[in-house]
Amino acid sequence: MTTADDTRRRILDAATDEFAEHGIAGARVDRIAARSGMSKPMLYAYFGAKDRLFDAVFDDHVLGNGDRVPFTADDLPGYAARLYDDYVADPALMRLIMWKRLEREPHGFLYEGRESTDDDHVRAIAEQQRLGTVRDDVEAADAWALLLATAATWAQQSLIAVATELDHPALHARRRAALAATIRGGLCTMAQS
Repeated sequence: MTTADDTRRRILDAATDEFAEHGIAGARVDRIAARSGMSKPMLYAYFGAKDRLFDAVFDDHVLGNGDRVPFTADDLPGYAARLYDDYVADPALMRLIMWKRLEREPHGFLYEGRESTDDDHVRAIAEQQRLGTVRDDVEAADAWALLLATAATWAQQSLIAVATELDHPALHARRRAALAATIRGGLCTMAQS
């Protein structure tokens, strides 16, 4: 990694923590500079305004990690359980999504240019519908949205309880099993179960 790449990475890491904790409006460039060990002018030289830095963080951390959990359209229940583990391991991911939804995109599709009908995941679900393993009375894009929302039940935006790495392993196992059973019963046919 070059010095420029290292500097960029340090700024992005510090900004990820700051934006995840405080959102866009609450984040402070001086705190990001202090966390990264860089000067404020250096941050502006690399990323410009704070809004552009948030965009870079979102692209790097959220979009860049979008395929960190390998998608398995032929095992939607297992995929939901693996997503749960990923959300527990990386709370900043869902917090950044939440802040973008609250402060930037309160309506419509969250990922500009990646509308769900053009998504590889949606096409893979549609293929499983054609094969008879996923219910075909639900649009593939809606099945994808339901899968993601269900997997995020205990993530940072939870209405009930937020899962953390400090939770007892038995609690994580129970939640994974509940997710898998819900997806299996709600989206899958007997052929995938």
